[in-house]
Amino acid sequence: MKDYIKQKKVGEIELKLNEFLNKKPLFYNKIDYERMPNCWQEIKDNFKLPKKIIHIIGTNGKGSTGRFLSAYLNKMGYNVGHYTSPHILKFNERIWINGNDIDDENLEKAHQYLQTIIPKKYLDTLSYFEYTTILAMKCFENMDYVVLEAGLGGERDATSVFDRYLTLVTTIDFDHQSFLGDTIEEIATTKLNSIKTKAIIGKQIHNEVLKIAKKYPTYLEFFNDYELKQIRNFIEKNGFASYLFDNLVLAISFIKYEKLDFNLNYLDGIKLFGRMQKIDKNLYIDVGHNPLAARVIVNEFRNQKIDIIYNTYEDKNYKEILEILKPIIDKLFIIEVDNERIANKNDVIKVAKFLDIDVEEYKNRRDKLTLVFGSFSVVEKFLNEK
Repeated sequence: MKDYIKQKKVGEIELKLNEFLNKKPLFYNKIDYERMPNCWQEIKDNFKLPKKIIHIIGTNGKGSTGRFLSAYLNKMGYNVGHYTSPHILKFNERIWINGNDIDDENLEKAHQYLQTIIPKKYLDTLSYFEYTTILAMKCFENMDYVVLEAGLGGERDATSVFDRYLTLVTTIDFDHQSFLGDTIEEIATTKLNSIKTKAIIGKQIHNEVLKIAKKYPTYLEFFNDYELKQIRNFIEKNGFASYLFDNLVLAISFIKYEKLDFNLNYLDGIKLFGRMQKIDKNLYIDVGHNPLAARVIVNEFRNQKIDIIYNTYEDKNYKEILEILKPIIDKLFIIEVDNERIANKNDVIKVAKFLDIDVEEYKNRRDKLTLVFGSFSVVEKFLNEK
């Protein structure tokens, strides 16, 4: 056993998990893509990996696809973990095990163990997301299935260091261009390069994605009309947004690939936190944050006028997002969010006024149909103030 494994003993950790993570920035202008693979190579022998890892890549829909699939497999009797990010209210949301977010005690135990096996040079330099990805894999040891969502990337994402059984690809569109590329070809190539064995390609809106996917061992979703009708009926019966249909289809594609029982009763009672979720009379929350998300929002509220409580990150094209949303906006309210990445609210207001959108700073919600939208941070701030 290497010396660094004896650097500390469990129970002798200086910083609790929250304190440790608070010292790490959530966002980097530049990423060291060698750090995570190098770290994992040094420590991987200390882990009892899950039997099958399902990797989810794409631009939007990873969270709901992952939760649909995880819940389905768990209700079938399998031990299942689901790693998702970011969280809305509490960090524990990122690590879901057999139907529940991980508890504080087991989370802290995993953190303490990692502090004994990860060399200090990596403890000091691993990013927030890189460390929590390793933390999740410790929590998921020996599970039958683990659904692992990529962060913003693909081939160089922290989640791509693990051996995958299969990759699911959600819709790919423009987002995070500073890291992924300025064209759909570049973005799709970066994401699809993470495919190591085989993949199932979900609904795509750009033909370029399907052309690039032909380079990889991929399958397209395949359902008969009766099965698609069942899935659509399930979405409507449970009051889910129509855009979740495509994400459920992709999740069930894996079930069919595995030749498991096709029975949507396994999903009875499932909740999707923050995905066009109705939380009160005339009040919805959605963690979407890019043009693709804005387009599906407009489709959900077509032929209606609604209030939108909004803010966004500086690196998002909020002019394009607001242009897309304009047909359904009655009034736009800009909510103050304390986050280093958040856009200057005055700049957002200026763009909204330029687009002839009725806009003002958020103080109180009006008693009418309202959507809270723009990012996980926006939804978190609203819920904490509600």
